[in-house]
Amino acid sequence: MAKVADHIRRANGKTIFSIEVIPPIKGDNLKNLLDNIEPLLEFKPPFIDVTYHREEYIERPEPDGTIRKIITRKRPGTVGICSAILHKFGVDPVPHVLCGGFTKEETEDFLIDLHYLGIDNVLVLRGDPAKPFDTFKPKNNGYSYASELVAQVANMNRGIYLHDSDHTMTPSDFCIGVAAYPEKHFEAVDHETDFKYLKLKIDKGADYIVTQMFFDNQKYFDFVKRCREAGITVPIIPGLKPLSTRKQLQVLPRLFHLEMPSDLVRAVDACDNDAQARQVGVEWCIQQCRELTQAGAPGLHFYTMGKSDNIVQIAREIF
Repeated sequence: MAKVADHIRRANGKTIFSIEVIPPIKGDNLKNLLDNIEPLLEFKPPFIDVTYHREEYIERPEPDGTIRKIITRKRPGTVGICSAILHKFGVDPVPHVLCGGFTKEETEDFLIDLHYLGIDNVLVLRGDPAKPFDTFKPKNNGYSYASELVAQVANMNRGIYLHDSDHTMTPSDFCIGVAAYPEKHFEAVDHETDFKYLKLKIDKGADYIVTQMFFDNQKYFDFVKRCREAGITVPIIPGLKPLSTRKQLQVLPRLFHLEMPSDLVRAVDACDNDAQARQVGVEWCIQQCRELTQAGAPGLHFYTMGKSDNIVQIAREIF
């Protein structure tokens, strides 16, 4: 198995194909997820990201009128899914590692488990606020920023663990990916601040970047240019998601804080149903992919959202 950075280097300038998958809701069968991955193996993804989902808080009324707060995790199983992908398909899994919901010690235990399993790639993220809250709050003795978590992983790669004072532990060997936002993270005051924190993640030891989804390639090209001018030299993989319903015109900008190009909006507005909108989304994404590939993007990383048929349609035109 290999690291993401090695896969990019070995491609010798050729754009690689990769995907992100979401663990099933607890109680569901893993088979459906693996069945959705299987058609995409045609395009030889060297790695597959697996998201991690933090705890959620649910309020339940008690018979005495009080409210009981219940903590639940709706999509567990990231480590098990990564192991299944590794052993069933022989593809490198990339588990997401979050700040939110974890202490430093819990994070170290999680990373040790991955190391035991021979999983040497991680995507380090701050993560979203715990539902139903709107603001991010770290767990006690946890991290507020992804850069702090990157530093912990990088320390483990040097054999420095949290409570090992003499540094005699076996070093891990993780390739560290981080996220970035071509249209600016919604919490950042401005682009300069956003780049400052991105550069900090790179300086702390990140090896590559995967972007949030975007629908206007110029946003990606401008972002890469600004990164290079800021001294960020690691590979920057564009993240993509084809539009699949008319409703997503409103939902995606709200959830992911991005802009929809006016040409795409007009094309989707002219659709009579979701099937037509889905095809518009596929055709738009194909054009995005062609332009990104011609421009030398190191990879095309698809957010599948649990579906693969439209990704297959796109990838057959590109790879």
